Amino acid sequence: MALRAGGNTRGNRWAILAEGALGVETSKTAACAVRYAPGRVASIIDSRFDGSTAESTLGFGGDIPVAGSLVAALEQAVGGVPDSLLIGVAPQGGALPDSWRPVLVQALQAGLDIVSGLHSFLGDDEELAGLARREGRRLIDLRRPPDDLVVGAGRVREAGAFRVLTVGTDCNSGKMTTAIELRRDLEKAGVRTAFAATGQTGILLTGSGIAVDAVASDFIAGAAEAVTLAAARTLEVAPAGSNGPGVVLVEGQGSLLHPGYSGVTLGLMHGSMPHAMIMTWIPSRRTIYGGNHGWVRIPRLDRVVQLYEDALSWICPDVEGRVIGVSVSTWDLSPAEARAAVDRAADETGLPATDPVRYGTEPLVAAVVRAVDSHVAAGGSRGGRGFAA
Repeated sequence: MALRAGGNTRGNRWAILAEGALGVETSKTAACAVRYAPGRVASIIDSRFDGSTAESTLGFGGDIPVAGSLVAALEQAVGGVPDSLLIGVAPQGGALPDSWRPVLVQALQAGLDIVSGLHSFLGDDEELAGLARREGRRLIDLRRPPDDLVVGAGRVREAGAFRVLTVGTDCNSGKMTTAIELRRDLEKAGVRTAFAATGQTGILLTGSGIAVDAVASDFIAGAAEAVTLAAARTLEVAPAGSNGPGVVLVEGQGSLLHPGYSGVTLGLMHGSMPHAMIMTWIPSRRTIYGGNHGWVRIPRLDRVVQLYEDALSWICPDVEGRVIGVSVSTWDLSPAEARAAVDRAADETGLPATDPVRYGTEPLVAAVVRAVDSHVAAGGSRGGRGFAA
């Protein structure tokens, strides 16, 4: 099964289109590209912030310029001329806004590839696809799923890796960020770790994966199995001096509480069958994210933890499946408010909690290590903890 969606983006250098939406919460793909691949970001387009920088607008990203047009973005690019336009916003529903079409046409005519995480595939757009062919450029649809998906059947039970899934009280609550931060710090701690990308931004950063929210509902669990097994296979051949199962961090999507996205979340849970979960939470939200969902209140964290553990236990009674920590996103809070929110998460759940960006991942790394140790001690996997000797 091919897991690379739409084309290889590893060699691209991007000008990022975030017109009218640049922000940590409102342009997640753009923000994550700036935070985790700053060397590949040449410039950003949002006319509201023309003449500013990523640092002054997002709070990170240094001197990456924010320009008011594609022409200006190409002229002001830092670190080299971009070869691709990255669509850095995924509007609800994932359709291509009419106002962006002229920019995409201009980008192709300027000799740029276009990298998109939209639900509407640019490769299926007659105008854009025809222009791309004439200009010899690529349209890379990160969300386009492979055509050989199968129905989920619990195949991950055969994998030797310890599986950790990030889940959330809401969509857009830090699941991918938490997994990426954890991967970096687990590897620093000597834990062999792999990342299973399940969304367009994770695929953008790692170069492979399946966007499970673009998969027909019957195949969501099968897609989750495929990416989890692919990540686990990268851990099968351990380097000299290491042992144990290794850890697969599965990027979560949506939320069981979200009326629009709960089906994706449940399919991902049942497909990856995690041994452990890490809850993500944005304390400033009282209701579900999005203008159409303010009628859905977010319960106390301990109640949400119970909901996730119960839902996983329906088909995974022999898998631990516990929530082992809480990742708190405090980017919009003051220092005092942020510390109080982390303390509240720990008090409500009895679990280790942190904001992995603001305070580091140490409590969550320790929780994963303890969970792996417990799993191995119970006979769940051969060997030790998966650490380098």
